[in-house]
Amino acid sequence: MINLNIYNWHKKVKDNLTMGQRAADAMRNGMGSWAFVLTFIVFLVGWAYLNSAHGFHHWDKYPFILLNLFLSMLAALQGAILLIAAKRQDAIAAAMAEHDYETNVRAKKEIEMLMAINQEQLKIIKYLRGKADNKK
Repeated sequence: MINLNIYNWHKKVKDNLTMGQRAADAMRNGMGSWAFVLTFIVFLVGWAYLNSAHGFHHWDKYPFILLNLFLSMLAALQGAILLIAAKRQDAIAAAMAEHDYETNVRAKKEIEMLMAINQEQLKIIKYLRGKADNKK
């Protein structure tokens, strides 16, 4: 009998993620979106406007050194978060490759078993044809 041990590999992996891994994925997905880019552009333009337009208190006058500091810290954090997420994606890719290999080995064994059954059936058919030809 063929053993069809089928399971949802992706669901198993997703269910075993730690809170940090989920957070890294969520942040990676957020930082890699157009919504983030557009929001960030609006924030930068707003910061520059509020710190250079008349009628507002300028807490970070041109050349916007505080903004530069925040952008540097954001870039450092983004780099670390993206590396964490990329490392996790590499681990997922390696696990998927292993799973694919195991599936292929299992499929090969099943095909070989089916081929052996087919060969037996062909031998039986040949034997039965020989018996039928001898009766004629």
